[in-house]
Amino acid sequence: MASITVHGKGYRAFVSMKGPDGKTISKSKVWPKKREAELWAVDLERDIRNGRYTHASKSFGEAVAKYKAKVSINKSETWEGNRLDAFLEYFGESSRLGEITKSTISTWVSDRLETVSGSTVVREAGLLRNLFYKTIEWEWLEVNPFVGVELPDENPARHQRWGWRNIRKILRHCEQGGPKTQEVGRAFHIALRTGMRLSEAVIAPLYFDAPRGVVNLPKSKTSKGREPVPLTPWGLRLLVKQPPFKINPNEASTMFSELRKEILIEGITFRDTRATALTFLARKVDVMTLARISRHRDLNMLLNTYYRESAEEVSARLAKSMKPKPPKDTT
Repeated sequence: MASITVHGKGYRAFVSMKGPDGKTISKSKVWPKKREAELWAVDLERDIRNGRYTHASKSFGEAVAKYKAKVSINKSETWEGNRLDAFLEYFGESSRLGEITKSTISTWVSDRLETVSGSTVVREAGLLRNLFYKTIEWEWLEVNPFVGVELPDENPARHQRWGWRNIRKILRHCEQGGPKTQEVGRAFHIALRTGMRLSEAVIAPLYFDAPRGVVNLPKSKTSKGREPVPLTPWGLRLLVKQPPFKINPNEASTMFSELRKEILIEGITFRDTRATALTFLARKVDVMTLARISRHRDLNMLLNTYYRESAEEVSARLAKSMKPKPPKDTT
């Protein structure tokens, strides 16, 4: 029998009974009115008795589908959807949530570390952990199986920046290639002059507002709605003469990786163009203006991840701009 007790916010209904699988299912919920608590308890007991509610009976596929519909739909990134699909392939769409344990997830961590970096595993684990948190919120699980899982250390912060020698090598190589290769080179150049990501650079011509000197990106990782991106004079000149790109971001990313290997440039990626652009701009504008260009709301992220000027470079720049004045002649 269910027990109904007075609670600070109403009435707490508690049900504890064995399901068809022999496992005891214990659930409780607080309701504003006693009648609501009683009806909920009666319905739950009936479902358990008839086998419609078993311990963690929902499948992993159902959890992913609901997460996509309720949570991912509010995000613009395709990364999340791709990773959720990868989780489905690994854990199995028909696997019961109750079958996925701490040991299962620890094995997934070990398997992923064979092909990707620790930072990537930590990022993916954050998504998977949140998925399980939601299943608890939906009352599909009692305990998050992620509790106690040991995650790897994240990679050291990147410090790489594109130097002008390698930039020229990329641009010259792209100029000599076919139409798509030339587009990759122009996207690379735009990213270096604006601080935009590859996915943003290839759609920038479609949302370019020349009279205002901005790009009205529809969505990005750092903003949920349309937000104007201020353009530097160099970025403005590049976009004025750039027709819409025919290449898509995924194809551009693959082609860029291949051409980088062709001309023997290692240890630096297209992603580093954003840090290169923002580090250069940091010498020209104040930090608040830089944050508006980069669209970062967390200045720590801007400082610790994207500003990559070394202490030696800062010291040399200070030496040039702050030369001591010669002593006054007191004779």
